[in-house]
Amino acid sequence: MRVDVFFTPLGVTPGDVTGRPVIVLDILRATTTMIHALANGARAVVPASAPDEAIRIAQALEPSGRLLAGERRAQRIEGFDLGNSPAEMTAEVVADKTIVMATTNGTPAFGVLEAARPVFVAAATNFSAVVAQARPAAEAAGGVAILCAGRERMFALEDAYAAGRFAQALLPLGGRRTAALNDAAVAALELVRRYGDKWKNAVRASAHARDLIALGFRQDVLAASEVDRHAIVPVYQDRQVTVPVA
Repeated sequence: MRVDVFFTPLGVTPGDVTGRPVIVLDILRATTTMIHALANGARAVVPASAPDEAIRIAQALEPSGRLLAGERRAQRIEGFDLGNSPAEMTAEVVADKTIVMATTNGTPAFGVLEAARPVFVAAATNFSAVVAQARPAAEAAGGVAILCAGRERMFALEDAYAAGRFAQALLPLGGRRTAALNDAAVAALELVRRYGDKWKNAVRASAHARDLIALGFRQDVLAASEVDRHAIVPVYQDRQVTVPVA
């Protein structure tokens, strides 16, 4: 099995992911927020590359059935209904809504995944459920790619650690010796060696977490460390994230 980790979408080409199963991660906070929204009854999440694109997409939808969500510099975009916080994605707010979302790091990452199949939207909050679905997909395809959103086109510790946790869980029985790993996958697995199974420690150690806490988003950082809170596995296809009907 081949396991490739990409620490940012920068430099990822269609050939790197075409026809391959991909796990996409933005622990702080986009994929965590998407999972919370869909678990609380949102119909779909539509990732947009930028706020102006999100507005154009939303304008084509029925106003009563959509919400605009997103952030810049971690704060809600002016005029948008929601920010990028899992705490905002309550059932009372998002049930039966399509959420059009534009974030700094997470939503642009989906732009390189149009030809990947399937694309699992993942975080700590649905870790075991994603592993259970990604394992047979990876075995059938002979490998898996794990794409980290990173932070402002750079390495992000929390995403890299999460990538290592998924890579470790998906390795065949023989472990590293029986898998083909790119250098980023090796480095991600070394982070797992450093932090073990302590999601909270790894997430809190990141610069992004420290900055969010300083801005008052401590609960979001804690939410991003809640392992297996949800059993859903959202999938990105046809430019939207949904939970497939079983």
